[in-house]
Amino acid sequence: MASTLTDLYFRSVRAIDPSIYSQEEKEAWAAEPIDYRDWALRFEKNPPYVAALNGLPVGFITLEKDGHIDLAYVDPEFQRKGLMQYLYDFLEKEAHKRQLRRLFVEASKVARPFFEKQGFHVESENQINRNGIILINYSMGKWL
Repeated sequence: MASTLTDLYFRSVRAIDPSIYSQEEKEAWAAEPIDYRDWALRFEKNPPYVAALNGLPVGFITLEKDGHIDLAYVDPEFQRKGLMQYLYDFLEKEAHKRQLRRLFVEASKVARPFFEKQGFHVESENQINRNGIILINYSMGKWL
């Protein structure tokens, strides 16, 4: 499952409209070669909530113990169909069950509007250096 989710992540990043992130930025964000072992360990440490269709993963989201949303991705073929909303709603219910008081995320330019609709507020704009390429994302938070 970890390799399938890793591939989904890479497809999602690489499919972002070039007017939002350039090809160079996307390649820095989702760099190759893919280290599947590292990703498997990442998913083992923080198991994702997965949306599946006909038994195949089409999206996933992760929630760390401190309320950090580390990963939130939907396969490009299934975007804009409510899957991320479904995943987020499930995650927020889980956060309440865990009695978390706050959620936070580093959202991409693509994800920022989605998280704003969920009630998150931008706390800072970040410039992340990946292999000499500067990527912009936003630290966002929400009190539950």
